[in-house]
Amino acid sequence: MRVVSLVPSLTEAVAVTLPGVLVGATDWCSHPAGLDVARVGGSKYPDLERVLALRPDLVLLNVEENRREDADALVAAGVPVRVTYPRTVPEALTELADLLTALGATREPAWLDAARRAWAEPPRLSPARRAVVPVWRRPWVVLGSGTFAGDVLRRLGVRNSYEGHPERYPRPPLAELRDVGADLVVLPDEPYRFTADDGPEAFPGTPCALLSGRHLTWYGPSLAEAPALLAAQLDRPVSAPA
Repeated sequence: MRVVSLVPSLTEAVAVTLPGVLVGATDWCSHPAGLDVARVGGSKYPDLERVLALRPDLVLLNVEENRREDADALVAAGVPVRVTYPRTVPEALTELADLLTALGATREPAWLDAARRAWAEPPRLSPARRAVVPVWRRPWVVLGSGTFAGDVLRRLGVRNSYEGHPERYPRPPLAELRDVGADLVVLPDEPYRFTADDGPEAFPGTPCALLSGRHLTWYGPSLAEAPALLAAQLDRPVSAPA
């Protein structure tokens, strides 16, 4: 089996579970550390010639990470693809188990079992918080409805103020974000790298939790440590002066 992954979290899951199966990954596939496989460009704009040159038996994609036209081009070239689209933690755990079995895993890896146990009773903020969750600025883009990250936060006691929005990633003006009535702003460090000096100043007086974007949005081995790590980060917000 020769697999090319265009999804960073799946790259990590396959690489640590089935060494030698992965032959290619994107330039953004940063885990596991020291991963030594061919690089095929970005998730949104992979170099399909490089992908095809690796003679993959399967290419892994995701609805949000990758473009439909790239999936169609691979299929047209005769390359099987597997497209993932988990929108909840249970869906992610199921999709990961199914994928690894399909790739030849004979037993569930320890990290996946640990992830199941970690999410069975995750720590929750008390009292629960109502938050806005920007994932980009210039323009501002926030989590809307039906996102994996939104489900992660809900299980940790954080309700997304835009969870009922018709769009998955709405672009409200900053003035609206400030006035929506949230008592917390969640600022992950990817895809936009929010930091203590870049983000909180836009929400003066409102606590801002700086979160690991990998643990908030990736579905792979990071799921095992995500509940405890994210809960700790949510419990240590910073605030810009009002």
